Amino acid sequence: MSLTSKNPIDNSGHEFIDIIGAREHNLKNISVSLPRNQFIVITGISGSGKSSLAFDTIYAEGQRRYMESFSAYARSFIGNLERPDVDKINGLSPVISIEQKTTSRNPRSTVGTVTEIYDFMRLLFARAGEAFSYLTGERMISQSEDQILDSIISNFSGKKLTLLAPVIKGRKGHYRELFVQIRKQGYTKVRVDGVVQDIVAKMQVDRFKIHDIEIVIDRIVPDKKDRHRIGQSLATALKEGKGVIIALEETGKTHHFSKFLMDPKTGLSYDEPAPNNFSFNSPYGACPVCTGLGVIEEITEESIIPDKKLSISRGGILPLGEYRDIWIFKKVEAILKRYKLTLTTPIKEIPKEVLHILMHGDDVPVAVPSVKYPGTEWNTKFEGIISFLQKLKEESTESVKRWVEDFTVTKICPECHGARLKKESLHFKIDDKNISQLSELNIDALQKWFDGLEKRLNEKQKIIAAEVLKEIRKRIGFLLDVGLDYLHLNRPLRTLSGGEAQRIRLATQIGTQLVGVLYILDEPSIGLHARDNVKLIKALKNLRDLGNSVIVVEHDKEMMLECDYLIDVGPGAGRHGGNIVAEGTPKDFIKNKSTTAKYLSGEIAIKYSKERRKGSGEKLSLLGATGNNLKNVNLELSLGTLTCITGVSGSGKSTLIHETLFPILNKHFFNSRTEPLPFKKMDGLKLIDKVIEVDQSPIGRTPRSNPATYTGVFTDIRDLFAQMPESKIRGYKTGRFSFNVKGGRCETCEGAGLRLIEMEFLPDVHVPCETCKGKRYNRETLEVRFKGKSISDVLDMTVEEAVAFFENQPKILRKIETLNEVGLGYISLGQHATTLSGGEAQRVKLATELSKRDTGKTLYILDEPTTGLHFQDISHLLDVLQKLVDKGNTVLVIEHNMDVIKSADHIIDLGPEGGAGGGRIIAMGTPEEVSKNPASYTGKFLKAEL
Repeated sequence: MSLTSKNPIDNSGHEFIDIIGAREHNLKNISVSLPRNQFIVITGISGSGKSSLAFDTIYAEGQRRYMESFSAYARSFIGNLERPDVDKINGLSPVISIEQKTTSRNPRSTVGTVTEIYDFMRLLFARAGEAFSYLTGERMISQSEDQILDSIISNFSGKKLTLLAPVIKGRKGHYRELFVQIRKQGYTKVRVDGVVQDIVAKMQVDRFKIHDIEIVIDRIVPDKKDRHRIGQSLATALKEGKGVIIALEETGKTHHFSKFLMDPKTGLSYDEPAPNNFSFNSPYGACPVCTGLGVIEEITEESIIPDKKLSISRGGILPLGEYRDIWIFKKVEAILKRYKLTLTTPIKEIPKEVLHILMHGDDVPVAVPSVKYPGTEWNTKFEGIISFLQKLKEESTESVKRWVEDFTVTKICPECHGARLKKESLHFKIDDKNISQLSELNIDALQKWFDGLEKRLNEKQKIIAAEVLKEIRKRIGFLLDVGLDYLHLNRPLRTLSGGEAQRIRLATQIGTQLVGVLYILDEPSIGLHARDNVKLIKALKNLRDLGNSVIVVEHDKEMMLECDYLIDVGPGAGRHGGNIVAEGTPKDFIKNKSTTAKYLSGEIAIKYSKERRKGSGEKLSLLGATGNNLKNVNLELSLGTLTCITGVSGSGKSTLIHETLFPILNKHFFNSRTEPLPFKKMDGLKLIDKVIEVDQSPIGRTPRSNPATYTGVFTDIRDLFAQMPESKIRGYKTGRFSFNVKGGRCETCEGAGLRLIEMEFLPDVHVPCETCKGKRYNRETLEVRFKGKSISDVLDMTVEEAVAFFENQPKILRKIETLNEVGLGYISLGQHATTLSGGEAQRVKLATELSKRDTGKTLYILDEPTTGLHFQDISHLLDVLQKLVDKGNTVLVIEHNMDVIKSADHIIDLGPEGGAGGGRIIAMGTPEEVSKNPASYTGKFLKAEL
C-alpha cells in the first residue's frame, strides 16, 4: 500500500481520526473527522476553541495514551494525566506537538546544539581537524616511536646527544621527594632549569620559583649500527616523560619529540582531541574565564557612578545612595580624609588613585571612631565597593542578587573574545577555519563552505569525514527548507522569536524521518515574511508525503489555501465559539458562508483608508546604526503616523528597533541600563514624552498573574468590595480581597487556586486546589457580594460579561472596555497568565497602555501584534491603533502581515535578504510607493494586495 497523500488509508486501516463529543474548555460537544495523512489547517477567531480542539483534546489524549503504555511501576512516578473531556477518539497516531511556548531560557542552548549540527561538527574537528600551535602558529605534529628513532638517527648522525625525559614543566615547588624518587630509579643526573646536575642527598630547589626538571636518561652518538640500543633508551625516555622527550645537543640546542600533538619549535603539546574538547558546555572545551558563555558579567565603575558631577553625599555612588549615618559612609569619609577630601567633593574632582581605593579597596587599615566607646577607634581594612558587591552577588539571597544585577554590565569575554572555547580548541582547523568561525557564519554561508569541502581535504581526512559530512549537510538542508538561512549556529535559542524556535524544531523533526505520526503545530508562520512562507508550506507538505498527518493551527491565508483540508471553529470567541462552522477542502470551503470563507474568497476584506496621514511634520531620527548586520542605517520616523517596519526574516528589523532605537529612548526617558547597539546620533528626543514597548513576552510566569492584576483593574475591584456594607460590618479592608496575602485567601493553595505537582521526567502540572476548588479565597471572604456576585465570581467572568456587570463603575469600566476593544472579550478576568498565548499577552499589555491617559506625544512600539489573530481580530486591532494615531501619538509596528502593512501611513522596508545580505533600508514611503519598488520583496507582495 503506498503512503502518499493521495491514498489516505494507511497501515492502521483507519481512514480518519474521528473525534466524538469534545467538550474541553468552550467546545460545544463537537464531533469531527479529520482525514489521516493529510495537511489539515484549523482556523477561527482568537479564543474560538482551535487550540482546545488541537492541543487540549487531540494532543492531550495522544499523550495520555502514550503514558498508559508505561508499566504501572513507571506510572507511579509520573502520576496519571487527566483524560480530556471527550467521549471517544478513533484512529489516533502517536502525537508530537511543536508549540511556541517551549523555548529554552538557557544561555547555553544555541541553534547549533538544538539542531545537532554543532555536535556533528565537534566530531568532525576531533577526528579530522589539524592542530596548530597557539604560540608560533606552526602545525603541530605527532610521531610514533619508530618515526622519532628514524628522525634522531638520520638528523643527528655522529653528533653527541643527551636524551632527556621532562617530568616537571613550568611549576613551583621544592621537589625534594621527586629527586629521591628519581635517584631510587637508578638515574644519577637531572637537568634543572637548563643546567645538568648530579643528584645529591637532600637535593631541593627554590619552592617559590617556577622550574623545569628533566631526567638525563642516556648519552648517545646516533648511528645505524646502534639502532637497537638507542631504541631501548628512547623507549625508557618516552615512558618516563609520558610520551614526550627532549634531545639536547652539545651546543645547548634542544629538539622536542612527542607521541602526541606537539609544536616542534617550543615543545608545546596538546592532548589528543575528543569531541568534548570542542564543546563550550564541557570543562574540557569551555573557555576558563567565561565558562563557555562568551560573555562575562562585570561590575564596572561606570555602572556604579553614572554621574560624576555629583558628590558621594548626594548619592553619586549608586549602591550607597545618599548620605546616611552608617558604617560604610564613615569608612569612605575616613579614606577621603587621608587625602584631604570630603564627602561633598564632586566625584570628578577625586583623584583616580583614591577612586580606585574606594572601588577595589587596599591593605591599609582605616580608623573609624567608635560610637559605643567614645575616644576609641576601630581599625579595619576596607575591601572596596566593587569587591563587596561581587561578594554579595556570589553568596547572598536572591533579592540581593537581583539588586546587585542592576550594577552589572555584560561584556564580551577578554580571553576568548566571544568564541566560548579554550585557545587550544580554537587552534584546530579544517580548511583554515576553526569551529567557532564556522558557528558565526549564517546557515546560507555555512552550506556554501561545506559544499565541495572534500576537494579541500587530504585523503585521510576525506575517509574520516565522509559520513559526518552527509549528516551535517542533511541538517543544514532542513534549516534552509524552513526559511532559516539567516541564523547562525552560535545564536542563543532565547533570542529567537516564537515562530523561529518552532521552525527550528520543525526542521529537527523533518530530520528524524518518522512515518505514521500526527504532528500538531501552533502558528508556525509567525515572524515569516510572505516570501519565506512558500518554503514553510513545502516543508509541511514534505512531512505529510513521508506518511504523516499534519495539523496546523493557523491564520495565514496562503497556508489555508494550500492545505488539503480546512476546519473553521467559531463563530465567535469564548462562550460564543466552540462549534465547527465550516469544513472541507479549500475549494469547497470557500463556497461556505462562514466569516473565514468570506475573507478567503474576497467577499469581505479588511478596510483601509486610501488617504495616508502626512504626520505632524516633525521627525525622530536615528543616524548611523551599525549593530549586528546593520550597514550604517539612518532611520527617520515621521511623528503622528502609523509606521510599519517590514523586511524578510533576519534583515535587521529587531536589531534596529528593539536593540538600538528602543534602548536609546528607554535610557533617555526611564534611565534604563540596557546598552543600545552602536549608533552615531539621535535627534528629536524632545518631540515625544515617553516610549512604550509592547512585546510578546508573557505577562507573568505564574498562575498568580492574570489580566485583572496586570491591567490594574483588580485593585479598583477590591476597593469596590471593601466599600460594601458587609465588609464594613466585618472590618474587611482592601487587603482582605487580595489572593496574594494572608487573611482572605485560601491557605491550602495560598491563593493560587491551583497546586503545582512536580513531575520527575515531564513538565510540572497544575491541578485545582482541593480545599477552595479553584476559587482562591476562604469561605468568609466569598460571603461579601456585589450585585449578588462574590470576588471569585468576578474573576471568573469573561471581559464581555464584566463590561455589562460594571457599567455604572466608570473607573473599572474604562480599563475593562479597552480589553474588550482589543478583541479579548472572550478571556476571563482571572485567567492564569500561563495559559495566555503570546498574541493574547501582547494585547493585554496593549490594553493596559491604552487605558492610561495618553498625552498625544507617546511612541508605541509593537512587535508583530497580529500573532494569533484572525482576519476579523486584525480588523479590530487596526481600529485601536488608528485611534491612537488620531490622538497625535506615533505607532511603530514590526510586521509581516500584509493587511497591517497596507493600512500603514508609512513603510520602511529593510533587506534585501536576511543575515549578512540584509541590514539596509531598501524602500521607504506610502504603501503605494513601496509596491512600485522593484528591489523590495515586500513591495512585490503588497502590489498583489493593493
